[in-house]
Amino acid sequence: MTLRIAGLTLLLLASLNGAQLSIEFVAKWEARLVTLSESWHAARNNSSLSLSRIAYLVSEPVLIDSTGSEHILHDWYGLIDFEAGITSVDLVDLPPLEFTAIEFLIGLEPEINQSDPAKFAAKHPLNPIHNKLHWNWQDGYIFLALEGHWHTKYKKGGFSYHLGNEPHRMRVRMPAAVDLRTSDAHLILDFNLDHALANIAYAKTSSTHGRPGDPLALQLKEQAQDAFSVARIDSSQRQTAIPAVKGIATPFIGTPYPLKISKFFPLPPLPKDYPLSAERVELGRRLFHDAQLSKDTPISCASCHKSELAFADNRRRSTGVNQQLGRRNSMPLVNLAWKDAFFWDGRVHSLRNQALISIQNETEMGASLEKIEKKLSEHPAYPSLFNAAYGSRIISAERIGVAIEQFLLTQISDDSRFDRALKNEVALTEIEKRGLELFFTEYDPRRKLYGADCFHCHGGPLFSDLSNHNNGLTLTSDRGIAEITQRKSDVGKFSTPSLRNVEITAPYMHDGRFISLKEAVEHYRSGIRRGRALDPNLAKHSSPGIPLSDADVDALVAFLKTLTDNKFLD
Repeated sequence: MTLRIAGLTLLLLASLNGAQLSIEFVAKWEARLVTLSESWHAARNNSSLSLSRIAYLVSEPVLIDSTGSEHILHDWYGLIDFEAGITSVDLVDLPPLEFTAIEFLIGLEPEINQSDPAKFAAKHPLNPIHNKLHWNWQDGYIFLALEGHWHTKYKKGGFSYHLGNEPHRMRVRMPAAVDLRTSDAHLILDFNLDHALANIAYAKTSSTHGRPGDPLALQLKEQAQDAFSVARIDSSQRQTAIPAVKGIATPFIGTPYPLKISKFFPLPPLPKDYPLSAERVELGRRLFHDAQLSKDTPISCASCHKSELAFADNRRRSTGVNQQLGRRNSMPLVNLAWKDAFFWDGRVHSLRNQALISIQNETEMGASLEKIEKKLSEHPAYPSLFNAAYGSRIISAERIGVAIEQFLLTQISDDSRFDRALKNEVALTEIEKRGLELFFTEYDPRRKLYGADCFHCHGGPLFSDLSNHNNGLTLTSDRGIAEITQRKSDVGKFSTPSLRNVEITAPYMHDGRFISLKEAVEHYRSGIRRGRALDPNLAKHSSPGIPLSDADVDALVAFLKTLTDNKFLD
């Protein structure tokens, strides 16, 4: 059995005759609907609470029929992520029976939990880039993630509760009169967060990472697995699945491009409409470096994204046409095959469109796509290059964007000293090892853990969770993704850049405010500014930041320098 994404629903590929049960999860607090980062709810000790993240992995659903027999769906996995809008799962190919109860796990069986996450397809619920619920360097998945903010009349802070590991796997069971004999059904379950988070002192116990023996993790497990209830069961007309008509596949044009990635990297969601070809990649490389794509000034994409700087720039803000300064720092263009949102504010969800927008931007390249099409059509070499890449000499904006996209998709950095140390090819120094330990360890004095908590936003093989965060910078007129969403809870949130090759991509942050790597690390020790949108994984710490020693800062900088991939930069 296989899984695929259809809209917001995870579907188990069905047979033509089975019954279907759709399960929708709704987040509630004392019967009120929870709106992430927007709604505040009364909690214990005259405090108020707002949730910003609710995500969990569902597995092994069981339906109990009227005879007491259990119908178990083995090898079935679902992702629920309210922030991403994934709130439903579908159980299909079910027997047309009358059921009296339902059961499922929040979490995974040990064999799957400890398996290689890189083997799962791009949109599979267990793909770590897709679910953002994997502790890559500690092994295993996060079963349940609850994050948010709290405040009282005098104090405010954040909380981050991540449950994982076998002792914290949750089994949910409840009565549910589901009749699938003649129709399909839609089951709505309330996740009652007021029950899941009951009797927790957020200020004193602001985090857990589900380590064995943590009483807070055990308390959360017991409360969360009893926090689900049936809200409603609706019936719907049974749908007959109609097999897709098999048309004639578009013939592949060119030479397939063999994309090579580290075994530690998850599978990326590569474009299906234009599979990678050597000819399109080469065309994209030439276009990326060609100043003809700008208006008047001889500027190419590579002018602000230099390969020797990991396709970044060494200026706070890059210079575009007519010596105009861009609004933000040029982001490194590395490992983009895994990203699905581009620019610092994530406003574009297509790499090819991102390229075309930059070409047309008045302060970047300032060009007209129509004029570029004409200019390239009259060029002595480009018509033949487009013919080799697409099967015809037609030059269009779409084809320009696709070619640049294909070139950028192949820019993969995965051969740093850190990567080689993982393969036991080199050894890190003692200070680098100390930095690694700090990077991947949480700061939780309650559990006598004194790390730097970096991995929350910069974990995984990409050293980025590919999300948006407010990391406590002093605010300017640039409001980040709030300019797109118009939500106050998004003010100051920007895309999380990868830390690969971070040693040579200074200056840092969206506006290039930090000149050195040490200065950037120092921000998290002494410069965090509190605001409504501050990420909970930073808001849970006391002001002004994570209490690191000078030696800790030096160790972190030393470790970050091990992420430089000299082979990629050559």
